[in-house]
Amino acid sequence: MDYSVSTLTAVADCDTVLALIEKEKKDLSFRKLSLERQQENYANTTIEVSSEIEAINAELAAVNTVVATLPEGDTKDDNIKRQKKLEYSLFLLTNRKANYGAIALLEKEFNIARVVKELEEADAFTAAVVARRNSI
Repeated sequence: MDYSVSTLTAVADCDTVLALIEKEKKDLSFRKLSLERQQENYANTTIEVSSEIEAINAELAAVNTVVATLPEGDTKDDNIKRQKKLEYSLFLLTNRKANYGAIALLEKEFNIARVVKELEEADAFTAAVVARRNSI
């Protein structure tokens, strides 16, 4: 982008703008680092949650089969309670997957890419201001 750096008429003005850009770059770098750590955590969580969902689905299928074949009584009641707990665990994991799953991971990757572009543009802006300062 072409910046109107020609409106800067003093070295002090250029230095002020450069200081502001530097602060913004530090903020962006921190945001990038934070997003990268979140991305790493999301990637790990996605794998863990998917594995847990598979295990609970298998266990739930087994419990469903047992419940269907048991006669009324304490054993069947215990297995029905176990079935409900597994269904609730599956519900919680499904919600967790929505919050930390593949879609959330892609969103983090997109945010990182945006921050990288902002950092690149900040570098270009810095170069334009430095060139103007050197020409004053």
